[in-house]
Formats: sequence, C-alpha cells, structure tokens
Amino acid sequence: RFLVDLAAAQKLPLLATGGVTYACAAHRIVADVFTCLREHTTLDAAGRRLELNAQRRLKSPRKMQALFADLPAAVENSMRLEQRLEFTLQNLGYEFPTFPTPPGVTMDRHLREITFAAARAKVPAGLPPPLEQQLHTELELIARLKFSGYFLIVWDICRWARENHILVQGRGSAANSAVCYMLGITAVDPLKHRLLFDRFLNDSRVGADGNPSWPDIDLDLPSGDRRERVIQEVYRRYGRRGAAMTANVITYRGRSVVREVGKVLGFGEDALDRFSSLYANGDFPETLQLQQQLAMSGIAPEHPRAHAMTLLQPLLHGLPRHLGQHSGGMVICQGQLDKIVPLEPATMPGRSVCQWDKEDCENLGIVKIDFLGLGMMAVLQETVEFCVARGDDRIRTLSDIPPDDPFTYEKIRAADTVGVFQIESRAQMATLPRFKPRDLYDLAMQVAIVRPGPITGRLVHPLIRRRDGLEQEDYIDDSVAELVKPILARTKGVILFQEQMLELSMKLAHFTGAQAEQLRRAMGFTKNPKRLDAELEKLAVAMRAAGRNETVVRKVCESAKSFAAYGFPESHAIGFAMLAYASTWLKLHRLAEFYASLLNNQPMGFYSPATLLQDAKREGRDLKALPVCVQHSEWSCTVVDAKTIRLGLRYVKGLHEKAVDAMLAARREKPFASIDDFLRRTDFTAAERRALAAVGALNIFSAHRRSALWQIETAWSDDEALFKQFATAYRDESPLAPMTLIERLGTDFRLTGLTTGRHPMALLRARLPDVCRAIDLKRTKTGERITIAGSVICRQRPGTASGIVFVSLEDETGIANAVVLPEIFERDRLIITQEPSLRITGVVQNVSHVIHVKAEIVAPLREADLPAQASHDFR
Repeated sequence: RFLVDLAAAQKLPLLATGGVTYACAAHRIVADVFTCLREHTTLDAAGRRLELNAQRRLKSPRKMQALFADLPAAVENSMRLEQRLEFTLQNLGYEFPTFPTPPGVTMDRHLREITFAAARAKVPAGLPPPLEQQLHTELELIARLKFSGYFLIVWDICRWARENHILVQGRGSAANSAVCYMLGITAVDPLKHRLLFDRFLNDSRVGADGNPSWPDIDLDLPSGDRRERVIQEVYRRYGRRGAAMTANVITYRGRSVVREVGKVLGFGEDALDRFSSLYANGDFPETLQLQQQLAMSGIAPEHPRAHAMTLLQPLLHGLPRHLGQHSGGMVICQGQLDKIVPLEPATMPGRSVCQWDKEDCENLGIVKIDFLGLGMMAVLQETVEFCVARGDDRIRTLSDIPPDDPFTYEKIRAADTVGVFQIESRAQMATLPRFKPRDLYDLAMQVAIVRPGPITGRLVHPLIRRRDGLEQEDYIDDSVAELVKPILARTKGVILFQEQMLELSMKLAHFTGAQAEQLRRAMGFTKNPKRLDAELEKLAVAMRAAGRNETVVRKVCESAKSFAAYGFPESHAIGFAMLAYASTWLKLHRLAEFYASLLNNQPMGFYSPATLLQDAKREGRDLKALPVCVQHSEWSCTVVDAKTIRLGLRYVKGLHEKAVDAMLAARREKPFASIDDFLRRTDFTAAERRALAAVGALNIFSAHRRSALWQIETAWSDDEALFKQFATAYRDESPLAPMTLIERLGTDFRLTGLTTGRHPMALLRARLPDVCRAIDLKRTKTGERITIAGSVICRQRPGTASGIVFVSLEDETGIANAVVLPEIFERDRLIITQEPSLRITGVVQNVSHVIHVKAEIVAPLREADLPAQASHDFR
C-alpha cells in the first residue's frame, strides 16, 4: 500500500513482480538454507530472517493476474516493459586487441611474413610442397576469419616468455596447426603426425550472427613464479581494466553439501569432520546410502535431523557455492574490459577476475587465452638449468634430449615411472607393461587411453589385445570398414581421439566442418548433458540418412558419449607424450638434476617428497641425498654431483624464507665458524633455531642433534636465567644422550616430511618375517597367498572402478599395490582411510608383469610389530 501511494504521489507507473527467489514452492527450504549460511546461523536460530512463506516462486500469468486483481495496470505495465526491452548479451561491443605491425603492413600480411620466415629457419633445406601448401591454406583461412591478430598476440607472448627464459608450449588442438608449429607456439609437427587441422579451425568459427568463435590456444608454462611473470606481463600490456582472469563457478559437491547442510541443521563439527575424512577423494555415496554413511560418521539413522539431511542433499547438489578463479584462463580487450563484464579484485595480489566463467566468455565471443601452470614444465626447465650450471654441454635445451632412446622406452614398459609426467599414476603403471609403448605415438595412445572416458567405454582391453595380436581388428562394421580404416588404423579400429570422432562424423554422416565442430563442443560441455544428447541425435539421423545401419549408428554414438569431456585431442596427447618421454629420459640420464628439481617443485603428481626420495635412492639409481645443513644448504635443493643432491632449507617446517634469505646473505659474506657465530649473524626465532638443531642442520658445529639443541638453548635461551647456572659447566659439552636412529627418523618425518636415511620399513624388516618385500613380488605367482606391508602412499577409488579401492604400500624396496573390493572396503573403511601404515593379506594377481594383491585381511601395522621405542615416532 505504501508503494502504491508513493507511485500515485510521484505519478510513477507500478510494476508487478513476484520477487522470485526459487522456481517452485518445494525449493523454499533451499533458500532458507542459503540464508542460514549467509547469516552464519542455524535453522533453529534464524527466526524472522527466513522466508515467511513459499510464495517467492515463479507463477503463471493467470496466477499473477489473480494476485494483482486490484492492480491490473501493474501486470500490464510489466508486460509492456518486457516488450520494450531490446538488450541481449550477443553484442556487448567487445573488441579483441589489435596487434601493432610495421607501418603500412596489415596483420594478415605480418602473420604470413613471420610464419614463412620461421618456417625457413626451421627447415633450412627448403619447404616441402605439402608443408608450404598447408601453411598457405591455414593462413588464408585465418585471414578470412579475421583471426590474424589473435595468432600474433599469442606468438608475441610466447616470444616474450622465451626471451625471458621461461619454457612455454601450446597444448590442445592448437597443435593440429602447422602455423602454430612454425611460430613455436606448439611443439608437435602436425604433418608428421597426420593431424586434422579442422579439429582446430574451420569455417564454422563464424556464427549465424556473423561474430567469430575464437580458436582456443592453451599455453603450458612452468608453475610458480615464471608463470606469474607471464600473467603480469599480460596485465602490463593491456592494463588492469583491459585483462582479467576468468572465473570458475564452484558448485556444491559430495562432502561440501553434507558439511554446509550439517552446519545449518546443527550437527557437531566433530561428526562433520569425521564424515569428510571418511569420504575423501570424491568418494561420495548415493543418496539411498547416505544414512548408512552418516551412521559411520557418528550420526545415527534415528537422529532427528538425519532425515532432513537426506532430503536436502539432492536439492543442493550441483548448485553454485561460490565464485573462484580459473586455473589460468585470461580474457583481454581492446578497451576497458569492465565495460563488457564486471571485474573484481582477486584474492591473489596483482590480479583481477571477471565474474563470468570460461564457457560464458566463449559463448559471448570474448577471447580467452589459457596460461596453465604445469609442475612438470617447472621441473624440466629447472633440470635443464642444473645441467647447464654443471657444464653439461649435451643438454642445454629440451630439444637436446635424444629422441627414441631404447633404454627410456624399456623403463617406461617396465613402469619405472614414479615422478615422471602423466604416466606415473597407479592406473598408468598397471597398463604400461601390457600396452608396451615403443615410440612417441604409442606413448600418446598410452597417455590418452588411461582416462575415465576410454575406460568406461571399454576401449582399453580391446586396444591392448589387438596390439598383441590376440584379437582381430574391428572397424565398427563391415559395411563401413573401407571408409573407417584410414581414420582408425593407427588405433586398431578403436575410437580413441576427438579428431577421429570428427572425421567419422564427416565420413559416415556427411557432416560439414561446422556440424562436426558443434558435435565437438557438445562433447566437451559437461554442464548440460542434454546438449550432447541433441547433437548425438542429429548425428544418428544423419548417419541413417546416409544409409548406415543401426549397428554403425549405435557404436559411433556410444563411443562419442563414453568419452565426452574426457577424450583427448590427438595433438594434445602427442604433446603430453613428448613431456612424458622427456621427463623419463631426464630421470634416467640426469638423476641428480631431475630429482633435485622434482623436490623443489612440490606438491605435484601422485607421490610425496618422501616417496620420490626413496625412489631415487633405490638399487639401480642409488642417489645420495645429503641432509639439511646451514653451512651448505640453499633454500631449495641443490645438485652436488651426478649422484648427489643436498636437501634445501625449504623442507624444514616452520622456517620462513625471509629469515633463510638473510642467513644465506650472511653466509655469502663469510662462512659460519660456530653455533655462536651462526646465532649472532642470523635472525631466526627460537622455534626456528630448535627446528634446525632437531633435524641436524647444525650438526656441522656439534657432535649430534641434542648437543646442538643444548648449545642453542644455553647460548640463546628465551629464559636466560634458567640456563645461567649451567652456562660454564655445560656450554660445550651436552649432558643429553644422542638421539637413537628411530628418534632421528621420527624427527625427520615430523619436521621435514622425509628422511635422507633408511626407509622406516628397513628398521622393521627383522620383525616382519612373514611380510613379502615389494621387490620380491615379481617372483610370486597368481593364486599365491601373501602379506604385504608398508606406509600408505596412495588410496584411490576411481569412479570407473565399480567401487574398487586401490591402495599402494611403500617399503624400503619399492611399492606394492593392493586391490580392495567394495565389501572389504566398507568392512574396514576406518582402518583403510585412517591408518598411516597397513599390512594386507590376500591372493596375488600376476598378469603380464602387473602385480596386485587382492585384499582379504586389512590391518594396521600394529605397535606389537614395531621396535618398542619406535612405535610412536614411526606412526
């Protein structure tokens, strides 16, 4: 009534609105939950902050007219306003930046000139006609689509990175382009590998509205400071309002639903923490099982709020939770980007974020370039730098690594791949001895096949069997074998890569390049499965119209659906295979440099620094790792010689880099002469000094660790009076006994997370005569019943494994893998998920040199198994 009177007084029209917050009345409770989360309260305590009723929902026109029966003009005004609105998101006035070219030279001409100049430099003997023709074809299409500026900008960023000694390599479908290869944007030769350029760029990039859909070039950079330097260079070039990171919409998934709803319902933090720890790594139950899973977390089915939890969980699952920052996507604009899309400061200093995610930006024609941080790129660059610093003239760049090294492929086939790129996971290592890669393309298939899509599509075993000659090659159906074989010959009839699916759609359904591109986009769009279903229906209709039988239609559509969102572009797989090969070669041939770099760039990959160091020290590699020392260690790990590294001070927990930098500066002026000299010329806190002494970093000045601890306390105690009476008598001679081996080991793991000494299992081996060592598993036979034991380094429950859990145990000789069936896992869930070390008894499965123990009995490595003084420190 107040608003009606105000409108009348001011002669303003009324508008009818439902104040809509949710779609239907049943979702009112979701709005209430979000209100409680926003207000940091519970449903019990929220009071009048909650909705009064369920009326803030969408209503039909008839309902709105009835609701506003006394104010019909308000409904009419709302309809009239809606009819007048012409704004859409299709034309926001966005312009991609132009690239500065020499006077009188267009961007098209400049791109052509630098491309052919780069090609002549790369192929000094003269361009082969197929390559020259491909370059002309690509450049003509790029010019026609008005993308020359985009290619020039990406090329210039790559050039800047290399000039500043930053490794950069394009990934994804850009590697299908000969222009990208010649410009140094990508490292894969598309002609050599027969890659499909249409997968990257075709005439379909111009939509019905005439606006271009920009190609997608993703750049892999070393993670960390080097990547950030490239991102800051983009900000410098285009301004804080001309560039921004894209957003990432974080949705409610698995554990986050239970945690948030649990808070609102008033569950205790202890129960919610227990649930989170029990169901880590995406292991979230189906709704029908939720009450049982809650019960294991201490929330009984008869709990008065348990039923509410099971009702709310599916309502919140998948809804937006908060806005995050995309891992590396950036959008840039010719003018002010904030006139196109809202910008906000990022939590990370020196960055801004646009409030749309990458799909929104792409759909609206805003150009995104991905600057992706890859830990292995940082490792490879640092490894090469170590080689150069040591005067290794044979390895000065990655291109100096010899291709097709037989020893490298031998070790890859043996799954000796802990710490390398892409082929180090348990699933990859289980497949390598069976797949037996022998060249780069084999390795590309290996990278691509151990993915959720190919696994759920049941492609792995047929491809392996066909490579071994155990199964006949099958090209979908005899009726189309002649058309299909040229496309699928290298993968033995298995549809493995996105390019193959696009070629098949063109051959079997007579799709145009534009239609194939729409299919590709639908396969990569995970947020809306209906979009893929619609495109697959078009594909099926087109194949039937082309005379294909139902077997062909079914097999092609099933393959497309099975690896949608997971299927690799062939070029992407080859690019990753190159990195996998390079990292394996360096691991085998530049041992110290590779492992020092690997330890300096943690966390990354599947393995902890402790596991990586143990792998480096095992027989056959025998790397020597020297402990942390204030006289010799730098902040990061360093290379002493070809077989020796020195741990960096970064591994001592609680040390601050700023204090270490000051210490290193003092040491460069003059080496430390004693503990007193060290303490006088450094500025560590008491806790930092104690940590350095406890891990042995001061042993160079003292007889042992406890002696060093005694010395720093007597000299620099926070409570000097406490030690004053002992200062003369005990200043140089500690009354404390040295740490035992077990105590030193426990301290190492507690304060550095690893040890340069022996593996803990080596100390226990004499007490475990019935336990098979990991190195001895290769001599076991299928069906043999054995026991394995060690530190748990990996627990995995892939969504493709039908509930099976894979557990990896590390001992002093290697890694043993166990398979835990769902019923065993549910029976022993607490032990498997909570215990740091296990002993597992079961039956050996030894097939094609891939060895697993099928678990029957799972138990913690009990204290009775440990030396009396070791149990606490070891565990």
